[in-house]
Amino acid sequence: MSEYLIAALYKFVSLPDYKSLQEPLLKECEANNICGTLLLAREGINGTIAGPEEGIRHILRYLRSDERFADLEHKESWANSRPFYRMKVKLKREIVTMGVDFIDPETMAGEYVKPQEWNSLISDPDVVTIDVRNDYEVQIGSFKSAINPNTNTFTEFPEWVKRESQPGGVLDGKKKVAMFCTGGIRCEKSTAYLKSQGFENVYHLQGGILQYLEDISEQESLWEGDCFVFDERVSVRHGLARGKYEFCRGCRTPINNDDKNSEHYEEGVSCPHCYEDLTPERAARLRERQHQVNLARKRNQYHIGVRPTTKVSIEE
Repeated sequence: MSEYLIAALYKFVSLPDYKSLQEPLLKECEANNICGTLLLAREGINGTIAGPEEGIRHILRYLRSDERFADLEHKESWANSRPFYRMKVKLKREIVTMGVDFIDPETMAGEYVKPQEWNSLISDPDVVTIDVRNDYEVQIGSFKSAINPNTNTFTEFPEWVKRESQPGGVLDGKKKVAMFCTGGIRCEKSTAYLKSQGFENVYHLQGGILQYLEDISEQESLWEGDCFVFDERVSVRHGLARGKYEFCRGCRTPINNDDKNSEHYEEGVSCPHCYEDLTPERAARLRERQHQVNLARKRNQYHIGVRPTTKVSIEE
């Protein structure tokens, strides 16, 4: 049986006292052997945590004891190995960073579409379907015919919308827009942003890709490839089974067997995506770290060192 229960959660809700929630929440998580990251901001909570089932259930009850989180939804999955190495509760300006101040996802978000109705929506020729995730996520899997904005961060999305709303852009004259992301949080914010820009018929996938992969069979699915996730599983497939990707420890880009067979791949150091940017000094540091990791493996231990931060550890 899998040892670690993973819970992904978020909720847009007004938290004017969010700073005072940090320390008690961190203590509660640490007391229950929970690892992962939770973000608190004036606009709500976001994060992914993992630990023993009893501990995760306790933290979810603890959060829902606050009436503002009473209807907090979460997404569950299991892992055989420790998905995160530490527990962090961070204070942020936004729980998912878009960099736009005038939108309120709690009241402005688009219309939810259940996974069972999603195929019909995105198959409509009058609907433009947009993957609002970052480019490195889209590269390993997406819905058929979905548009990739080719953004490196979510903060680039408003500029993409502005550009593609101009004559000849993919959003020019579109009356119906369907959007999706990993768990739903970026869609709530991006649909709210589109509505603020005058788009009226805006939809987003309820529960995100993860809910779709859990609810829809592979035979009925319009999903192609793997779905990137923000923990040590790296990617999942239908039924939320672990996917075929792993991280390059040098740059945190998801890599597959073809990447690992490249002459530019060195475990813990580089891959075809980052070898050109690797300085001799950084290569030496990463090789030493990998040496320590290998020694820890022989002792059946985890090596907790300085981890690369090119990619974030939660959906942002």
